[in-house]
Amino acid sequence: MAFESLTDKLQNVFKNLRSKGVLTESDVKAALKEVKMALLEADVNFKVVRNFVKTVQERAIGQEVMNGLNPGQTVIKIVHDELISLMGSETVELPLRPSSEITVLMMIGLQGAGKTTTAAKLAGKLKAAGRKPLLAACDVYRPGAVKQLQVNGEKQGVEVFVLENSKKPVEIAKAALAYAKNNGFNVVLLDTAGRLQIDDSMMEELVSIRGAVTVDASILVVDAMTGQEAVNVAKTFQDRVGIDGVILTKLDGDTRGGAALSIRAICGKPILYVGMGEKLSDLEQFYPDRMANRILGMGDVLSLIEKAQANIDEEKAREMEQRVRKAQFTYDDYLASMEQMRNMGGMSSVLNMLPGMGGKMKDLEGMVDEKQMARQEAIVLSMTREERANPDLINMKRKQRIAKGAGVSINDVNRFVKQFEQTRKMMKQMPGMLKKGKRRGGFNFPF
Repeated sequence: MAFESLTDKLQNVFKNLRSKGVLTESDVKAALKEVKMALLEADVNFKVVRNFVKTVQERAIGQEVMNGLNPGQTVIKIVHDELISLMGSETVELPLRPSSEITVLMMIGLQGAGKTTTAAKLAGKLKAAGRKPLLAACDVYRPGAVKQLQVNGEKQGVEVFVLENSKKPVEIAKAALAYAKNNGFNVVLLDTAGRLQIDDSMMEELVSIRGAVTVDASILVVDAMTGQEAVNVAKTFQDRVGIDGVILTKLDGDTRGGAALSIRAICGKPILYVGMGEKLSDLEQFYPDRMANRILGMGDVLSLIEKAQANIDEEKAREMEQRVRKAQFTYDDYLASMEQMRNMGGMSSVLNMLPGMGGKMKDLEGMVDEKQMARQEAIVLSMTREERANPDLINMKRKQRIAKGAGVSINDVNRFVKQFEQTRKMMKQMPGMLKKGKRRGGFNFPF
């Protein structure tokens, strides 16, 4: 998970600060030396780290902090504020024209950064926001690029414009814009070609496209897992072509996070979105304050709420709540809850957004066994429709058949069925517990 190592190191530093009732200047400098090393290990640009630590130190050794009631907590707040400032302070929206006009967004970047998939992800977001986007296949060099865009466009319900028999990206861009005007589209996303490395021909082609059509924003897609190299790529594109915003992909992977903390400071351009998974829905708007919270292990409850609202079927959730209240929770309900959790990125993704969990994911990995959850889901899927609807039907003979169908042992089935029954019993007690809790002025849960 992104920033996991950085979060862990920073939390250790801050734990030591909180334990001190009084801070000396040497305490602050020693703590910031550790912060500096943690940031450098996270592949944050050296100049960015140097300026960041200098700013934090100047603020942290002031009289108001050193003589305050809780100096350790105040230093942590200063680090939090400066992280937000480093990443841009405010969320930046796409520069979209009024819906009666056409906005042209040019997607640029190196091959392998996830540009084509990101173009489709962004088109899906725009469609959900009420826009009518058109994806234009301008990558005429990479084998399969056009087909990949068409497949992803179909999944998103977004039309893909392809100019047959043309190998000229400029020509395709102009034709796509004309097609959009004639067919009521109000956003055109140009999926341009990338290269394995930056070269003159790629840059010249992008400049030519910008000269042929009015591009409202050139959006650079960079792979966060490349760390410092992502910042170098961004700076080169900014100098040679000009960029208006950045989308960081693979921020959910085993990345050290340096790119997210360096790009704005080095290029002066905002991060617009971050890719947090392989699914076409896994594109999140970038909020500097929320990202700072994640980095410092403070969680990201607002993003979690938004993800839940976007992925959970409210009507199904209400129906499930009623069945829970009536102690009618079935294996079908279990499957539905697993599907909703998966749509939100899985249990680990949800836990990582909770306050205090960011630096503890290594500890949680043993507790949250995704493979075990997959085996449990296989057990339920091996049940008949009647068994899923009525858990009381399941006897030893049925368990043996279920175990065989799921490819697990009978002990696995017994263990899961026992856990499920314990959950159902607890749910039967909950309405009474809630009523008693309300009478006492609080809630008394049995777990």
